[in-house]
Amino acid sequence: MKKSILITGGAGFIGANFVPYFFAKYTDYRIINIDKLTYAGDLKNLSELIKGDRYKFVKGDICNRELIEYLFEEYNIQGVIHFAAESHVDNSISGPEVFIKTNVNGTFTLLDVARKYWMDKPFQYKSGFEECRFHHISTDEVYGTLGKTGLFKEDTPYAPNSPYSSSKASSDLLVRSYFHTYGMNVTTSNCSNNYGPKQHDEKLIPTIIRKALALESIPIYGDGKNVRDWLYVLDHCIGVDLVYHKGRSGETYNIGGRNERDNLFVVSYICSQLDILQPRSDGQNYSELIIFVEDRAGHDRRYAIDATKIEDELGWKANENFESGIVKTIDWYLSKI
Repeated sequence: MKKSILITGGAGFIGANFVPYFFAKYTDYRIINIDKLTYAGDLKNLSELIKGDRYKFVKGDICNRELIEYLFEEYNIQGVIHFAAESHVDNSISGPEVFIKTNVNGTFTLLDVARKYWMDKPFQYKSGFEECRFHHISTDEVYGTLGKTGLFKEDTPYAPNSPYSSSKASSDLLVRSYFHTYGMNVTTSNCSNNYGPKQHDEKLIPTIIRKALALESIPIYGDGKNVRDWLYVLDHCIGVDLVYHKGRSGETYNIGGRNERDNLFVVSYICSQLDILQPRSDGQNYSELIIFVEDRAGHDRRYAIDATKIEDELGWKANENFESGIVKTIDWYLSKI
Protein backbone atom coordinates (compact mmCIF):
# COMPACT_ATOMS: atom_id res chain seq x y z
CA MET A 1 0.00 0.00 0.00
CA LYS A 2 1.29 3.44 -0.95
CA LYS A 3 1.88 5.97 1.83
CA SER A 4 -0.62 8.85 1.66
CA ILE A 5 0.70 12.39 2.11
CA LEU A 6 -1.70 15.32 2.53
CA ILE A 7 -0.44 18.47 0.82
CA THR A 8 -2.39 21.64 1.54
CA GLY A 9 -2.53 24.60 -0.84
CA GLY A 10 -1.11 22.56 -3.70
CA ALA A 11 -2.78 24.69 -6.39
CA GLY A 12 -1.09 27.89 -5.21
CA PHE A 13 2.25 29.18 -6.41
CA ILE A 14 4.73 27.23 -4.29
CA GLY A 15 2.48 24.23 -3.83
CA ALA A 16 1.88 23.89 -7.57
CA ASN A 17 5.65 23.75 -8.11
CA PHE A 18 6.14 21.34 -5.21
CA VAL A 19 3.41 18.80 -6.03
CA PRO A 20 4.69 17.83 -9.53
CA TYR A 21 8.27 17.69 -8.18
CA PHE A 22 7.23 15.51 -5.24
CA PHE A 23 4.95 13.33 -7.38
CA ALA A 24 7.73 12.59 -9.86
CA LYS A 25 10.36 11.90 -7.19
CA TYR A 26 8.42 9.64 -4.83
CA THR A 27 6.54 6.97 -6.77
CA ASP A 28 5.69 5.13 -3.55
CA TYR A 29 3.62 8.06 -2.25
CA ARG A 30 -0.02 8.81 -2.88
CA ILE A 31 -0.56 12.56 -2.83
CA ILE A 32 -3.83 14.04 -1.58
CA ASN A 33 -3.86 17.72 -2.55
CA ILE A 34 -6.42 19.95 -0.83
CA ASP A 35 -6.90 23.52 -1.98
CA LYS A 36 -9.78 25.94 -1.51
CA LEU A 37 -9.13 27.39 -4.99
CA THR A 38 -9.41 31.01 -3.93
CA TYR A 39 -8.26 33.63 -6.44
CA ALA A 40 -4.64 32.54 -5.79
CA GLY A 41 -5.18 28.85 -6.61
CA ASP A 42 -5.46 27.55 -10.18
CA LEU A 43 -5.79 23.92 -11.29
CA LYS A 44 -4.14 24.87 -14.59
CA ASN A 45 -0.93 25.04 -12.54
CA LEU A 46 -1.22 21.27 -12.06
CA SER A 47 -2.14 20.29 -15.61
CA GLU A 48 0.92 18.04 -15.93
CA LEU A 49 -0.40 15.71 -13.21
CA ILE A 50 -2.52 12.70 -14.11
CA LYS A 51 -5.29 11.85 -11.69
CA GLY A 52 -5.26 8.25 -10.61
CA ASP A 53 -4.16 5.99 -7.79
CA ARG A 54 -1.18 8.20 -6.92
CA TYR A 55 -2.80 11.64 -7.05
CA LYS A 56 -6.09 13.00 -5.79
CA PHE A 57 -7.26 16.62 -5.77
CA VAL A 58 -9.83 17.76 -3.23
CA LYS A 59 -11.42 21.20 -3.34
CA GLY A 60 -11.90 22.22 0.26
CA ASP A 61 -11.12 24.49 3.18
CA ILE A 62 -8.50 23.48 5.74
CA CYS A 63 -10.69 25.10 8.40
CA ASN A 64 -13.39 22.48 7.74
CA ARG A 65 -12.60 19.99 10.48
CA GLU A 66 -15.16 17.45 9.30
CA LEU A 67 -13.57 17.38 5.85
CA ILE A 68 -10.02 17.09 7.21
CA GLU A 69 -11.07 14.23 9.51
CA TYR A 70 -12.72 12.49 6.54
CA LEU A 71 -9.55 12.80 4.44
CA PHE A 72 -7.39 11.32 7.20
CA GLU A 73 -9.75 8.37 7.61
CA GLU A 74 -10.46 7.81 3.91
CA TYR A 75 -6.83 7.92 2.78
CA ASN A 76 -5.03 6.90 5.98
CA ILE A 77 -2.94 10.09 5.90
CA GLN A 78 0.56 9.48 7.29
CA GLY A 79 2.20 12.82 6.55
CA VAL A 80 1.22 16.47 6.11
CA ILE A 81 3.06 19.15 4.16
CA HIS A 82 1.25 22.40 4.86
CA PHE A 83 1.56 25.18 2.28
CA ALA A 84 -1.98 26.57 2.40
CA ALA A 85 -2.04 30.20 3.51
CA GLU A 86 -3.28 33.65 2.70
CA SER A 87 -0.03 35.39 1.84
CA HIS A 88 -0.44 38.79 0.19
CA VAL A 89 0.60 41.54 2.61
CA ASP A 90 -1.46 44.29 0.93
CA ASN A 91 -4.58 42.15 1.21
CA SER A 92 -3.88 41.48 4.89
CA ILE A 93 -3.82 45.22 5.51
CA SER A 94 -7.16 45.84 3.82
CA GLY A 95 -8.86 42.64 5.06
CA PRO A 96 -7.03 40.87 7.89
CA GLU A 97 -9.82 38.56 9.10
CA VAL A 98 -9.41 35.88 6.42
CA PHE A 99 -5.69 35.69 7.25
CA ILE A 100 -6.49 34.80 10.84
CA LYS A 101 -9.09 32.24 9.80
CA THR A 102 -6.92 30.43 7.25
CA ASN A 103 -3.43 30.82 8.65
CA VAL A 104 -4.21 30.38 12.35
CA ASN A 105 -7.47 28.42 12.57
CA GLY A 106 -6.67 26.31 9.51
CA THR A 107 -3.26 25.34 10.84
CA PHE A 108 -4.78 24.46 14.21
CA THR A 109 -7.40 22.25 12.57
CA LEU A 110 -4.79 20.33 10.59
CA LEU A 111 -2.52 19.89 13.61
CA ASP A 112 -5.28 18.73 15.90
CA VAL A 113 -6.80 16.26 13.45
CA ALA A 114 -3.34 14.83 12.74
CA ARG A 115 -2.57 14.51 16.45
CA LYS A 116 -5.77 12.63 17.19
CA TYR A 117 -5.43 10.37 14.15
CA TRP A 118 -1.77 9.52 14.70
CA MET A 119 -1.43 9.52 18.49
CA ASP A 120 -2.99 7.67 21.43
CA LYS A 121 -1.92 10.27 23.95
CA PRO A 122 0.85 12.87 24.42
CA PHE A 123 4.25 11.46 23.41
CA GLN A 124 2.76 8.13 22.32
CA TYR A 125 2.11 7.38 18.65
CA LYS A 126 -0.29 4.65 17.56
CA SER A 127 1.27 1.47 16.23
CA GLY A 128 2.19 1.94 12.58
CA PHE A 129 2.10 5.75 12.79
CA GLU A 130 5.45 6.32 14.52
CA GLU A 131 7.03 7.93 11.44
CA CYS A 132 4.18 10.34 10.64
CA ARG A 133 5.32 13.93 10.35
CA PHE A 134 3.67 17.36 10.04
CA HIS A 135 5.75 19.89 8.10
CA HIS A 136 4.72 23.54 8.21
CA ILE A 137 5.87 26.10 5.63
CA SER A 138 6.27 29.64 6.98
CA THR A 139 7.97 32.89 6.02
CA ASP A 140 10.89 35.11 6.98
CA GLU A 141 8.42 37.94 7.57
CA VAL A 142 7.68 36.59 11.06
CA TYR A 143 11.07 37.96 12.16
CA GLY A 144 10.14 41.55 11.32
CA THR A 145 12.66 43.81 9.63
CA LEU A 146 16.45 44.09 9.54
CA GLY A 147 18.80 47.05 9.44
CA LYS A 148 21.52 47.35 6.84
CA THR A 149 23.40 44.39 8.28
CA GLY A 150 22.61 41.06 9.89
CA LEU A 151 20.61 37.99 8.89
CA PHE A 152 17.54 36.20 10.22
CA LYS A 153 18.49 33.00 12.05
CA GLU A 154 16.26 30.28 13.43
CA ASP A 155 16.57 31.76 16.93
CA THR A 156 15.88 35.37 15.87
CA PRO A 157 13.03 36.68 18.06
CA TYR A 158 9.69 37.01 16.29
CA ALA A 159 8.59 40.59 15.56
CA PRO A 160 5.90 40.46 12.84
CA ASN A 161 4.78 43.84 11.52
CA SER A 162 1.73 43.07 9.33
CA PRO A 163 -1.50 41.11 9.86
CA TYR A 164 -0.12 38.54 7.39
CA SER A 165 3.18 37.99 9.18
CA SER A 166 1.42 38.03 12.57
CA SER A 167 -0.93 35.28 11.43
CA LYS A 168 2.01 33.20 10.18
CA ALA A 169 3.89 33.77 13.43
CA SER A 170 0.84 32.54 15.32
CA SER A 171 0.67 29.40 13.21
CA ASP A 172 4.39 28.75 13.74
CA LEU A 173 3.90 28.93 17.49
CA LEU A 174 0.98 26.52 17.33
CA VAL A 175 3.18 24.01 15.50
CA ARG A 176 5.88 24.49 18.13
CA SER A 177 3.36 23.92 20.93
CA TYR A 178 2.24 20.59 19.48
CA PHE A 179 5.83 19.38 19.61
CA HIS A 180 6.45 20.49 23.19
CA THR A 181 3.01 19.65 24.62
CA TYR A 182 2.12 16.46 22.74
CA GLY A 183 5.46 15.20 21.43
CA MET A 184 4.13 15.44 17.89
CA ASN A 185 6.66 14.95 15.09
CA VAL A 186 6.72 18.41 13.49
CA THR A 187 9.13 20.53 11.49
CA THR A 188 8.90 24.12 10.26
CA SER A 189 10.67 25.96 7.48
CA ASN A 190 10.78 29.74 7.09
CA CYS A 191 11.58 30.84 3.57
CA SER A 192 12.61 34.09 1.94
CA ASN A 193 10.74 35.66 -1.02
CA ASN A 194 9.98 33.05 -3.64
CA TYR A 195 9.78 33.72 -7.37
CA GLY A 196 9.46 31.61 -10.48
CA PRO A 197 6.84 29.96 -12.71
CA LYS A 198 3.16 29.89 -11.71
CA GLN A 199 3.28 32.87 -9.32
CA HIS A 200 0.08 34.89 -9.03
CA ASP A 201 -0.10 38.14 -10.98
CA GLU A 202 -0.47 40.24 -7.82
CA LYS A 203 3.09 39.60 -6.62
CA LEU A 204 6.01 41.92 -7.39
CA ILE A 205 7.88 40.04 -10.11
CA PRO A 206 4.79 38.93 -12.10
CA THR A 207 3.45 42.49 -11.80
CA ILE A 208 6.66 43.91 -13.24
CA ILE A 209 6.66 41.48 -16.16
CA ARG A 210 2.93 41.85 -16.85
CA LYS A 211 2.94 45.65 -16.69
CA ALA A 212 6.06 45.92 -18.82
CA LEU A 213 4.73 43.70 -21.59
CA ALA A 214 1.45 45.64 -21.58
CA LEU A 215 3.46 48.91 -21.78
CA GLU A 216 1.77 50.11 -18.59
CA SER A 217 3.38 52.00 -15.72
CA ILE A 218 5.35 49.71 -13.40
CA PRO A 219 4.65 50.84 -9.80
CA ILE A 220 7.40 50.56 -7.17
CA TYR A 221 6.71 51.37 -3.52
CA GLY A 222 8.54 54.26 -1.84
CA ASP A 223 12.13 54.73 -2.96
CA GLY A 224 12.54 51.15 -4.23
CA LYS A 225 15.29 50.42 -1.70
CA ASN A 226 13.41 47.73 0.24
CA VAL A 227 15.61 44.64 0.20
CA ARG A 228 14.49 41.01 -0.07
CA ASP A 229 16.40 37.73 -0.21
CA TRP A 230 15.12 36.08 -3.40
CA LEU A 231 14.67 32.30 -3.58
CA TYR A 232 13.87 30.44 -6.80
CA VAL A 233 10.78 28.34 -6.16
CA LEU A 234 12.25 24.98 -7.18
CA ASP A 235 15.18 25.52 -4.81
CA HIS A 236 12.59 26.06 -2.07
CA CYS A 237 10.77 22.85 -3.05
CA ILE A 238 13.99 20.87 -2.73
CA GLY A 239 14.58 22.42 0.70
CA VAL A 240 11.08 21.51 1.90
CA ASP A 241 11.59 17.95 0.68
CA LEU A 242 14.85 17.68 2.64
CA VAL A 243 13.39 19.10 5.84
CA TYR A 244 10.32 16.86 5.63
CA HIS A 245 12.38 13.70 5.16
CA LYS A 246 15.61 14.44 7.05
CA GLY A 247 15.05 17.40 9.36
CA ARG A 248 15.16 16.91 13.12
CA SER A 249 11.78 16.74 14.81
CA GLY A 250 10.76 19.96 16.53
CA GLU A 251 13.31 22.02 14.62
CA THR A 252 12.95 25.06 12.37
CA TYR A 253 15.04 25.48 9.21
CA ASN A 254 15.44 28.78 7.40
CA ILE A 255 15.55 28.44 3.61
CA GLY A 256 17.03 31.48 1.85
CA GLY A 257 18.68 32.01 -1.49
CA ARG A 258 21.49 34.32 -0.33
CA ASN A 259 20.32 36.60 -3.12
CA GLU A 260 19.67 40.00 -1.55
CA ARG A 261 18.38 42.50 -4.08
CA ASP A 262 16.46 45.74 -3.58
CA ASN A 263 13.23 46.33 -5.48
CA LEU A 264 14.80 48.92 -7.76
CA PHE A 265 17.44 46.42 -8.87
CA VAL A 266 14.78 43.75 -9.41
CA VAL A 267 12.63 45.93 -11.65
CA SER A 268 15.61 47.35 -13.54
CA TYR A 269 17.11 43.90 -14.16
CA ILE A 270 13.81 42.45 -15.38
CA CYS A 271 13.37 45.41 -17.71
CA SER A 272 16.89 44.96 -19.09
CA GLN A 273 16.24 41.26 -19.77
CA LEU A 274 12.93 42.03 -21.46
CA ASP A 275 14.76 44.54 -23.65
CA ILE A 276 16.79 41.57 -24.90
CA LEU A 277 14.17 38.82 -24.94
CA GLN A 278 11.10 40.80 -26.07
CA PRO A 279 12.17 44.25 -27.32
CA ARG A 280 9.56 46.99 -27.49
CA SER A 281 8.30 47.71 -30.98
CA ASP A 282 8.88 51.45 -30.44
CA GLY A 283 12.56 50.91 -29.65
CA GLN A 284 12.26 52.33 -26.13
CA ASN A 285 13.50 50.64 -22.94
CA TYR A 286 11.04 49.03 -20.55
CA SER A 287 12.71 50.84 -17.65
CA GLU A 288 11.06 54.07 -18.82
CA LEU A 289 7.77 52.64 -17.52
CA ILE A 290 8.97 52.58 -13.88
CA ILE A 291 7.13 54.95 -11.52
CA PHE A 292 7.35 55.38 -7.75
CA VAL A 293 4.17 55.27 -5.66
CA GLU A 294 3.29 55.90 -2.01
CA ASP A 295 4.91 53.32 0.24
CA ARG A 296 2.90 50.47 1.72
CA ALA A 297 1.83 50.78 5.36
CA GLY A 298 4.24 48.96 7.67
CA HIS A 299 6.58 48.11 4.79
CA ASP A 300 9.55 46.18 6.23
CA ARG A 301 12.84 47.58 4.98
CA ARG A 302 15.00 44.49 4.65
CA TYR A 303 14.72 40.72 4.96
CA ALA A 304 17.67 38.34 4.63
CA ILE A 305 18.02 34.74 5.76
CA ASP A 306 20.99 32.84 7.15
CA ALA A 307 20.56 29.37 5.59
CA THR A 308 23.61 27.88 7.32
CA LYS A 309 21.60 25.37 9.36
CA ILE A 310 19.89 23.67 6.42
CA GLU A 311 23.09 23.86 4.39
CA ASP A 312 25.23 22.23 7.09
CA GLU A 313 22.73 19.71 8.48
CA LEU A 314 20.89 18.63 5.33
CA GLY A 315 23.29 19.54 2.53
CA TRP A 316 20.88 21.96 0.85
CA LYS A 317 22.14 24.73 -1.40
CA ALA A 318 20.32 27.03 -3.78
CA ASN A 319 21.03 26.09 -7.39
CA GLU A 320 19.92 29.42 -8.83
CA ASN A 321 21.18 32.92 -8.20
CA PHE A 322 18.77 35.75 -8.87
CA GLU A 323 20.06 36.49 -12.34
CA SER A 324 19.80 32.87 -13.56
CA GLY A 325 16.44 32.26 -11.91
CA ILE A 326 14.85 35.43 -13.22
CA VAL A 327 15.72 34.53 -16.82
CA LYS A 328 13.97 31.17 -16.36
CA THR A 329 11.02 33.00 -14.83
CA ILE A 330 10.75 35.53 -17.66
CA ASP A 331 11.00 32.73 -20.23
CA TRP A 332 8.07 30.96 -18.55
CA TYR A 333 5.91 34.09 -18.62
CA LEU A 334 6.80 34.80 -22.25
CA SER A 335 5.80 31.23 -23.17
CA LYS A 336 2.29 31.99 -21.87
CA ILE A 337 1.76 34.87 -24.31
